[in-house]
Amino acid sequence: MNLADPVESLKGIGPKTAETLKKAGIKTVRDFFYNLPRDYENYQAATTITEMRPGKVVVKGKIEKLTSRRARNRNLSIIEGLIRDDTGTVKVVWFNQSYRMRQFAPEKEYVFAGTYELKNGRFQLTSPSSALYTDIDPRSGLTPIYVAHGGVKSNDFKRLINGSRDKFAEIPDLLPFVARGTRKESLFRVHFPTSERGVATAREYLAYEELFELILASKLNRRENEKLKATPVKFVATKIRKMVSGLPFKLTNAQRRAAWEIFQDMEKNRPMNRLLQGDVGSGKTMVAALAAYEAVSNGLQVAILAPTAILALQHYESIGPLLGALGVKTALLTGATKQKPALKKQILSGEVNVVIGTHALLTDDTEFTNLGLVIIDEQHRFGVEQRQKLALKSPSGLAPHLLAMTATPIPRSLQLTIFGDLDVSVLDEMPKGRQPIETKILPEIEISDRLYPEITKTIRAGQQVYWICKAIEDGSFGEGKADITSVKSRCKKLQNEFPRLKIEFLHGKMKPAEKDAVMERFSEGKIDILVSTTVVEVGVDVPNASLMVIENAEGYGLAQLHQLRGRVGRGSVKSYCFLLTSGDAKPSRRLYELEKSTDGFHLAEVDLKLRGPGEIYGALQHGALDLRIASLSDTKLIARARADADKFLQLGENMLKYEELMAGISKYQQIITLN
Repeated sequence: MNLADPVESLKGIGPKTAETLKKAGIKTVRDFFYNLPRDYENYQAATTITEMRPGKVVVKGKIEKLTSRRARNRNLSIIEGLIRDDTGTVKVVWFNQSYRMRQFAPEKEYVFAGTYELKNGRFQLTSPSSALYTDIDPRSGLTPIYVAHGGVKSNDFKRLINGSRDKFAEIPDLLPFVARGTRKESLFRVHFPTSERGVATAREYLAYEELFELILASKLNRRENEKLKATPVKFVATKIRKMVSGLPFKLTNAQRRAAWEIFQDMEKNRPMNRLLQGDVGSGKTMVAALAAYEAVSNGLQVAILAPTAILALQHYESIGPLLGALGVKTALLTGATKQKPALKKQILSGEVNVVIGTHALLTDDTEFTNLGLVIIDEQHRFGVEQRQKLALKSPSGLAPHLLAMTATPIPRSLQLTIFGDLDVSVLDEMPKGRQPIETKILPEIEISDRLYPEITKTIRAGQQVYWICKAIEDGSFGEGKADITSVKSRCKKLQNEFPRLKIEFLHGKMKPAEKDAVMERFSEGKIDILVSTTVVEVGVDVPNASLMVIENAEGYGLAQLHQLRGRVGRGSVKSYCFLLTSGDAKPSRRLYELEKSTDGFHLAEVDLKLRGPGEIYGALQHGALDLRIASLSDTKLIARARADADKFLQLGENMLKYEELMAGISKYQQIITLN
């Protein structure tokens, strides 16, 4: 079996089903078998209806009298019916699950697992999961529950995976050595569970496989990088001292330490491959400026790549004058730059020493005469191909030194796996004078009484406000999300409440020029309240903004909440962040953690445990982080995978003969080959 084949090559999956699966991201045979259950329901301990007590229950019966209706004044569909067994009936209710109307055959028995509770004076079973009684393994009572993807419901996928049951024996193994299990056996146990212990063992094996291929890719990247040659950058102590002595502030000890690590790396004849990580406001840009000046002092050019034009402009306005005073010519190159041909000639001739820009730096007609250092800000926002393009712009055939920067603190386990090919410098100290941001959890019902007065106070003090929403327009999050207030809706509400204030909105679907224009007006103080999606998570530095409001705060991870909060508190005035919650539920642990701590490194460790790396980091510089089972907080499994990866590399075997392993690690690799 070739796992790279299209999903329609499997028996029983026709063109229509394949199209539905592809819309859900299941495009290949590999995607199909690795669409793992999100959970399992144990239907073994079923009770009769008359024996049911409030709380979590499992009950077996037939469905009767199903009806569907819409809730008044809410974007909500309600499915109601009765479950009947030999002892009686119980009301059952589902919300926004219209497919339930077509799911049940009246003559068949099903098992339901859900919450039995008192609602409106009557007990009911609320939103239970369900399974056909004859489909449940009698030995374990376990049945898998899959994530619903659009038109592919859990039961739909369960039916498809059952149809491919005989194909599991053909799944090729990934690992090049005998481990504790096999891929085919483990995948089969996960999809067809016979015991909770068996599922746990199978998941551990699959998690180990994921970690092994991730760590192996990282080690291969490092090994290949060490084969490349670069121009050594000699440490010019007198010039660096001159630059530091002219600063209007003192460098922190963390900045000095990070700068020295970078200088030492750049003195080698192989390219530096270093990640500079530091919390929001820790002074990464200043360290980057020191590295740039060191490279220019050795006759090399520097390219600084930023994810947005407004952030590139911010770097240009902060780094440009600093380096200009030392005789370094700095230029800004973005899509909006005028007289580009003339500027590109100056870059090619070497007249321009440092070029700061966006994707415009990556175009084929942007050429350098002696590119020696590439600095990438918020490096996980750029893909492998973009990094390679910059690296290949060195006409000498030598690789430029690479300094990647991120404001997302990275837990130690991630440094050992995802970022294993990078050396890491940490800025764990804040410059003096920064006041910690005071964070408060606030129920939405208290907006008028507690938040609006704070906004008035902030604006009267000449400060500005960020207000973050999850959706762009009402209803954009689908059915059942009526409580998600959109950017456009919130903007109108705030304008009605504060008619004299200048309020604008910002979101990711706006054209780049429009987004830049809005951010420019905000940074110039022409906007009092900016209502935005998370597009401002990494953006321009606006020291005048001192109040951050994050609506539906429960919908974000800790790392992202911390990043959003970091948009304020960048000036000398006291700043505040309000985390708005909806509903009656108690705030989650991550909100309480954010309320009591401003330490991004502590929060990153907590977030890793609570949510997992995929949700924290999304698409990283190695490609999509595709961990489906492995937890990067499992240090024992990581240690075992690292040791095995080292042993395998020491054998010196030809990697190309392990086709499945190469296919697995290819999504993480970023090997740069210079011709």
